[in-house]
Amino acid sequence: MDSDYFLTVADQTMWVLALAAAPILIPALLSGLILGMVQAATSINEASLSFVPKLIVVAVSIMIFGGLILGLLSDFTIDIFNRIPDLVK
Repeated sequence: MDSDYFLTVADQTMWVLALAAAPILIPALLSGLILGMVQAATSINEASLSFVPKLIVVAVSIMIFGGLILGLLSDFTIDIFNRIPDLVK
């Protein structure tokens, strides 16, 4: 068993995590930035004004990209399970 094997798995895990989180986090970040600028320009400091639109953006992002994220995670899980016999050798 080589330590490079575990580093490769850890590296692949971080990439899968980034690819799975990005389609949800990036739209939430952009909507929060735009809403923050609108709130600063209009001096409206209502908490629900920023929360509800971000919640809607995240829900729409999950509906659009949920299947892709699930496919990515399931492919990664299958790949990890297929690597188990290499560990037993």
